[in-house]
Amino acid sequence: MTLADLRKRQGIEAPEADDGHGGDHGHPSAFEYARIGVILAIITAAEIALYYIDMSRNLLIVTLIVLSAIKFLFVVLWFMHLKFDNRLFSTMFAGGFVLALALFVIVFSTLGGKLV
Repeated sequence: MTLADLRKRQGIEAPEADDGHGGDHGHPSAFEYARIGVILAIITAAEIALYYIDMSRNLLIVTLIVLSAIKFLFVVLWFMHLKFDNRLFSTMFAGGFVLALALFVIVFSTLGGKLV
């Protein structure tokens, strides 16, 4: 027995498909994917340019980590369609991401690394 069958037996109406954004939004068009691709390319170009700028090594590392995290979130939200799923999935993924980042910082600092 499926959940839909159980709901029919109990007289409960099936919920409408909810994308978590308060409306029926379709998946992005090819133009939107291209736009996100351009944004990712710009962030990548900024990362490469930052490498060649004479700046503090610690500041460079922190900046590159932040830019990489932003690119990672763009890819996950758009290309893995997480943005169009239920908000619970986004919240769980973001929570896991924050925990993984915290673990990275703890291990890095325990092993003698310095981010700042």
